[in-house]
Amino acid sequence: MANLKEIQRKIKSVSNTQKTTRAMKLVSTAKLRRAEELAKRSRLFAQKTNQVIAEIALRVKCQKVGGIESRAFAKIDAPTMVDIIFVTADKGLCGGFNMQTIKAVRKLMEEHKEKKIKMRLRGIGKKGIEYFTYNEVELLDAVKDLSSAPDMQRAAEFIQTSIQDYYEGKIDAVYIVYNGYKNVITQELKTIRVLPVDVDAYDCEELKQSVLEIEAEDHEKMLNSLIEKYVEYNMYYALIDSVAAEHSARMQAMDAATNNAKEMVKSLKVKFNKARQEAITTELIEIISGVESMK
Repeated sequence: MANLKEIQRKIKSVSNTQKTTRAMKLVSTAKLRRAEELAKRSRLFAQKTNQVIAEIALRVKCQKVGGIESRAFAKIDAPTMVDIIFVTADKGLCGGFNMQTIKAVRKLMEEHKEKKIKMRLRGIGKKGIEYFTYNEVELLDAVKDLSSAPDMQRAAEFIQTSIQDYYEGKIDAVYIVYNGYKNVITQELKTIRVLPVDVDAYDCEELKQSVLEIEAEDHEKMLNSLIEKYVEYNMYYALIDSVAAEHSARMQAMDAATNNAKEMVKSLKVKFNKARQEAITTELIEIISGVESMK
């Protein structure tokens, strides 16, 4: 009977876990709908901003627009210091979502280390921060409550240090690494270099379709302001994209956990029935043996 009670206890425990994972899946599904809608609305603005920057980069590269000299479009052949900004979740229970980002950051760090380029690591999200802190990797900045609740002002303030240091020549590049949302069942790991803008990535033939005109007067102030907004919004969009991907990953992880718990309960019930049958058979044999011994 002790074995039967133990199996019953396990069935009850797994059933409770199944209820919890099912509830977490429903919560993540509801949050995903809201995050997905926000990501879709924000994606259009991000694409248009990137398009404007791309056209300016094309003119700087192909037309050699007079007077436009910005470090944002500089080609730095021998960088000595870079900023790597990563975005992870504040919570777990979302499969390999956080670890994929962490692995991408470590790979990027190794690549720069091989080239003898110094790095400054800046983190958003509790899980990534805890991982690198535990592994004694120094973090220049760390924010634990921004990835779960993206905010444009806070995102801009966070990346402002990197922008200023880049223009002052303290660093030579700024990277953002995060796991983005592709669709309900797929996340897409992204490593984006926001500074400097890669002018070599554009083809001069694309200028034929451009309608952008650059005025010579006061262009430097306007350009610097535009680049700043471009970098800030890329940081904000990375947070939005990441939180949508997080809910997607958690929804899948909780769905898998619920199904596994369901199968485990089913297996335990079969085990319980077999154990009960064995117990009944044992008791019958004992009764029959007792009766036979009394004859």
